[in-house]
Amino acid sequence: MHGKVDLSKAKGLKKSEIKKLQRLLQERIPEGSILTIDLAESMAAFSHETGEILSVTVNRRGQVVNITVGGPKDVDMPELKGSRSGPGRLCGHRILYTQFGTNNNGHSGPTKEDLQCLARNRLDVLAQIKVDSQGTFSRAKGESGLLADMVTIAHLLPSRDGEGKLWKILPPCTARRAQEEEFDKLIAALEDEFRRVVPGLPRAEGEERAILVGLIYDGQDSWQIEDELDELAQLAKTAGATVCARLTQARLQPDPRLFLGSGKVQELALLVQEFGANLVIVDHELSANQQRNLEETVGAKVVDRTELILDIFAQRANTREGKLQVELAQLKYLYPRLVGKGLTLSRLGGGIATRGPGETKLEIDRRRIRDRINLLERETERIRSNRGTQRRKRISEKLPVVSLTGYTNSGKSTLLNSLTKSDAIVEDKLFATLDPATRRTVLPDNSPLLITDTVGFIKKLPTSLVSAFGATLEEVVVADILLHVVDASHPNVMEQIISVHDVLSELQAVDKPMITVLNKADKARHEDLAWLASQLPNPIIVSAKDRTGLGRLMEKIQEILQEVFPERQRSA
Repeated sequence: MHGKVDLSKAKGLKKSEIKKLQRLLQERIPEGSILTIDLAESMAAFSHETGEILSVTVNRRGQVVNITVGGPKDVDMPELKGSRSGPGRLCGHRILYTQFGTNNNGHSGPTKEDLQCLARNRLDVLAQIKVDSQGTFSRAKGESGLLADMVTIAHLLPSRDGEGKLWKILPPCTARRAQEEEFDKLIAALEDEFRRVVPGLPRAEGEERAILVGLIYDGQDSWQIEDELDELAQLAKTAGATVCARLTQARLQPDPRLFLGSGKVQELALLVQEFGANLVIVDHELSANQQRNLEETVGAKVVDRTELILDIFAQRANTREGKLQVELAQLKYLYPRLVGKGLTLSRLGGGIATRGPGETKLEIDRRRIRDRINLLERETERIRSNRGTQRRKRISEKLPVVSLTGYTNSGKSTLLNSLTKSDAIVEDKLFATLDPATRRTVLPDNSPLLITDTVGFIKKLPTSLVSAFGATLEEVVVADILLHVVDASHPNVMEQIISVHDVLSELQAVDKPMITVLNKADKARHEDLAWLASQLPNPIIVSAKDRTGLGRLMEKIQEILQEVFPERQRSA
């Protein structure tokens, strides 16, 4: 392995000083030792001469693999991004770093920032070497009366201690004692303890363990964000993730770089390590920079609410039409988030007037995605045209159409099955149904009726989804009557109703004749049902599961059809 010297944080070093750092790359530490006296002395001397903090990263074979002018937080190594570390394992590297003393006898030890670096990167250990103004190790009186070189070692704990800390700071010791420490046995014991104690470890193969993140801003109350995180947890479960923790922060507005404040991001990074999480789900839409910066800082994949919903849609899409619309939504989400690496991804040109960097890989990717989006939009338009043909046939046959709409998991598919004696897919999950299903039934006067089930809505429904599913959602727009199916037993029922009306307004369908179906009456309290019925238009209380109230619902549909379309009823 070739070592690297990182001078990006240096303040103008001499060539002789740079050569000293390069020579340090040749140092070798015995496998059973944390450091050597020679290496510690060389680091202390460099810090004294330059006034710079020095960090040296060493792997378990004792090789110096990185030298950074700066503290542990400044060390930038791909190996510290979790390539080796996993549940029950440390990353296989330690960082030794110098720190200037503040007094002769005191020893402050690693800072909180240093310890967060230890936890975030799952370092084997962090060893701080105190340097005094004379350029030597800070010294304190030992029991023998001799001066002892001061080294402070910190390592992770498998779970929080009584003070809520994830690390343990060992008492300061001499460099000689640190050199003689049985480092390999310490690491083996730590990893064994991690595998035994850390909650839920080891992770099952392929398991995605998620931490949910919410931000309280713009006048929100804390209970609102908890309700939203409850829904986000349902989405995560539907997508196949295991939720292990939550994190919230109150801010005036999201941080433009990290979404959360820097301190809270460090806390998130610690939670990722504590629970062995490999996924962070944010209950807001992130910019490309926020998403990338968060991933680099916490060392786990980061997705926002929109990306999570898109992933669920991708899992649920079964028909060619559904898959096409999901792909279109995903590409529209991805397009503005493409990030290239400048000229390093360029394609060289050839011939006169074509030499130079040429078209970058990023531009090629964007062009291909644009082309694919255009193709999918043409396909979507074709689907819209086919549906238009089907609707014209229904109109010519004078068949009234009722469209089921409402919040996801409110019971629309169950109601469709109960009203039409069909067998549409029913699951107690969010977005169990994506593709529209139309079934035929009869009204109480034996006249025919078509009932269409459509995709459910949700708070903060991504605009890209509304756009991509335009051909499907047109079933709502062209329906004669909307049946707004409401989960009357849900604690946030009014917020769900408002969210549905917001989407219907976006579709310009909110003014259509509407019947509010207060579903799941078997789970709701009678007083809650009575109150909801007094607040909503044309309320009908039903239990689609128990098939109660369905006769009154069909009578109400017939009544409104006769009021709104008297000519159609007479001709039928």
